[in-house]
Amino acid sequence: MTTKRRLGKLGLYGGMLVALVVFVGPFLYAVLSSLKQPSELNGVEKNFLPGTLYTENYTNLFRTSNFPVYLVNSLVVAVVTTTLSLLIAILAGYALARFKFAGNRLLLLSVVNMQMFPAVLMAVPLYKILRELDMLNSRTGLTIVYVTLALPFCIWMMRNYFLTVPIEVEEAALIDGCNMFTALWRVALPPALPGAAAAGAFCVVNVWDEFLYANTFIDSDENRTLSVGLNSLIGQYTTDWGQLLAGGVVMTIPVVIIFAFLQRYLTQIAGGGVKG
Repeated sequence: MTTKRRLGKLGLYGGMLVALVVFVGPFLYAVLSSLKQPSELNGVEKNFLPGTLYTENYTNLFRTSNFPVYLVNSLVVAVVTTTLSLLIAILAGYALARFKFAGNRLLLLSVVNMQMFPAVLMAVPLYKILRELDMLNSRTGLTIVYVTLALPFCIWMMRNYFLTVPIEVEEAALIDGCNMFTALWRVALPPALPGAAAAGAFCVVNVWDEFLYANTFIDSDENRTLSVGLNSLIGQYTTDWGQLLAGGVVMTIPVVIIFAFLQRYLTQIAGGGVKG
């Protein structure tokens, strides 16, 4: 092996190590800290690693706080939002990719441009709409808001992926007896699954850690989601850092599992296949 190749490999491994420390290091530190006793977290005992595996932070989190309620609320809102967004985005993306009608491109540009509006700018109009619909302080209202926010990106993603599917394959399926819906479900959708996976991951991540709208539209503890619920653990004078760290770790686990499950689809996006 030449010196140039050795230096190249050394640089590659060094870069991977730096990336590992930057991306995994904070989460690993949070996991270790969540297993520390209060005296270690408050600086009385200065240890980088926990002296013992102190699990009371996790048990207290579920026993003494409304964390289970926040967790269920976030799961319900995330699952319903992702399901509705994907269903609507698949149908709308397929229609924009396959059917030519007046205003097709203008409609697509309008959908994409909706992503340009800052979330804080939309907070007041959305608040007034939910108030008129009597949907403030409800998971249904919050879900509707999240669906409207996720749809532009999801529709754009699905439309571009459907464009990569040769239309001749669908025409052959129609000749063989499929209707438009079965041709979409059996022929067009399978090659577009990486796009659906990316859109689904986008929905889950955005809903899971969204704070502004959840804090603005929800004012009762039984309807709070995780991001707002964890924030309520921070007191004016004291903060239970053990429970807060344990909550952050538990909150991260579902996202990690989802990304691990969708990994084989998401990595295909890096290989291309999307055209605008």
